[in-house]
Amino acid sequence: MAYAYWKNGTHARSAAFDLLFRKNPFNGEFTIFAGLEECLRFISNFTFTAADIEYLRNEPFAQTMEPDFFVYLAQLDCSELKVFAQLEGSVVFPRVPLMRVEGPLMIVQLIETSMLTLVNYASLVATNAARHRLMAGPDATLLEFGLRRAQGPDGGVSASRYAYLGGFDGTSNLEAGRQFGIPCKGTHAHSYVQSHRGFEDVGDSRLKLLDGTACPDFIALVREQMAVLNGIKDSLPDDLRWGETNEGELAAFTSYALAFPTNFLALVDTYDVLKSGMPNFLAVSLALHSLGYKPLGIRIDSGDLSYLSLRARELMQHTQDLLGAKRAEGFARLGITASNDIHEEVLHSLKMHGHAITSYGIGTHLVTCLRQPALGCVYKLVEIDGTARIKLSQDVEKVTIPGRKEAYRLYLKNGEPVVDVMLEGTEPPPQADARILCRHPFISTKRAFVQPARVERLYHLVWDGAGAGVPEGLDLDLLTARARCTASIKLMRSDHLRYTNPTPYKVSVSEKLYDFIHKLWLEEAPVGEIV
Repeated sequence: MAYAYWKNGTHARSAAFDLLFRKNPFNGEFTIFAGLEECLRFISNFTFTAADIEYLRNEPFAQTMEPDFFVYLAQLDCSELKVFAQLEGSVVFPRVPLMRVEGPLMIVQLIETSMLTLVNYASLVATNAARHRLMAGPDATLLEFGLRRAQGPDGGVSASRYAYLGGFDGTSNLEAGRQFGIPCKGTHAHSYVQSHRGFEDVGDSRLKLLDGTACPDFIALVREQMAVLNGIKDSLPDDLRWGETNEGELAAFTSYALAFPTNFLALVDTYDVLKSGMPNFLAVSLALHSLGYKPLGIRIDSGDLSYLSLRARELMQHTQDLLGAKRAEGFARLGITASNDIHEEVLHSLKMHGHAITSYGIGTHLVTCLRQPALGCVYKLVEIDGTARIKLSQDVEKVTIPGRKEAYRLYLKNGEPVVDVMLEGTEPPPQADARILCRHPFISTKRAFVQPARVERLYHLVWDGAGAGVPEGLDLDLLTARARCTASIKLMRSDHLRYTNPTPYKVSVSEKLYDFIHKLWLEEAPVGEIV
């Protein structure tokens, strides 16, 4: 197509394209915009190398192309482009373009696929993460554990980045942590426990203490604490008592605590959570506590997470009550992490049935977006040589809103956003405390006057190829986008965010733009003929 533009002499025509999506994902009514920083990095580095051109020359489809076309490609960059966009991390809605790209027709067209690829997945994962955060609540720790299930290593790193933007607290992906400064969290696998048959598999049992001294035999201390626990187990409710625990598991927890005394978090479901994993964890934790270390908690990766977390919390509480604050201070508040194929519906179920989980490790459903694997962003021509263009369809959802537009978010006196409204680029912006008629783009009877208390302009110049590229002062930092995501969601009405039957957020156009859309529609649509 690029060659056809060039061959036809239309490659340099002035064009504007909108990048937008038509429907919110996951049966919800909001989306988080992500991927802007990567788009701008792509644009700033866009060029055809000699190797690129040599490859293209040798492709079968290029055999009839004129040599001067490849000379032209070698000189091509994005210095004539301008990009206007909503800010990364913002809550966004269907039909309101995420970006408008302006410049010579061919180059604006050439970057289409890359721009869509960079925005589609990033926005989908960020939205998925934000929905998990809403369901888990603000106090839960959310950890992204999806690398091994992601679509390749690149997809895994991107998922970690945009899950963090969407509200997750950390990742198990060290490469993502290295690249983006995301906190890294994790614990051991079942295989670590299985690899221990008994204490003979534990190496050096000395443990260096916080004051610089050492415990000469941590294994002996763990055995002592297990004896203490066995001495109080008859005081526990019948269903929380245990018999003989798995000694290989106890040895594994001991060796792990020797390696990570300040970050001891044990996976307790290798054999039996309540009859082996929990007492073994408590014995090692009591040993650490007696030496001045504070254990972090447990992870449960199978079974009934609601029931097991509540019973584990009860056992922690009983241990603290029976042994006293000096020996078990803080045990009733130890962390309980759940993993095991968790997704939004599981979080909803746990909320309904009750649980004692403080942290979630979420992987497959988060990074693969199993519930909806694509956002469906599109990239549509809306203006050529200063003339607005429209794309028609029998499916009204696919009819584009023509021309260069500005978009504004209107807020009520209580601080909540009530509607996003698009105006023609030449229209004066809405004003606070002044009424504006907002119309549904295609349904004539859906209209309302809005008198906003505050007006927010949604589009910002994010790339000026003829100037400095990315404008000075534009903050593209991941932490900034993450904070913006959190703040944007807090502003939304709760019914727009709810899990079941959320209320659609209103997207509208001005009276002038509404009239123009339908005028252009009539001009471009063929007139039927009945004979």
